[in-house]
Amino acid sequence: MTTDTIENLVEKIGETAGLVWRYLNENGEVNLTQLKKGVEAPNDVLHQAIGWLAREGKLTYEKDNRSVRVALLAGK
Repeated sequence: MTTDTIENLVEKIGETAGLVWRYLNENGEVNLTQLKKGVEAPNDVLHQAIGWLAREGKLTYEKDNRSVRVALLAGK
């Protein structure tokens, strides 16, 4: 993998993190299936974008028996 490819991937993950943030800002708490339907991105990039936002302390997760729900933290 070349450096250019890694830089492009990081850029794509960052752009997708922005899409995830906007989707959650407009729709509130959703499960991962809803998020996948609402944000058009490859599954691996979507999960990396979620991790990006989580690392920045912008997300909250709630897991129940059947799903994981994701939402923006208040004020983030």
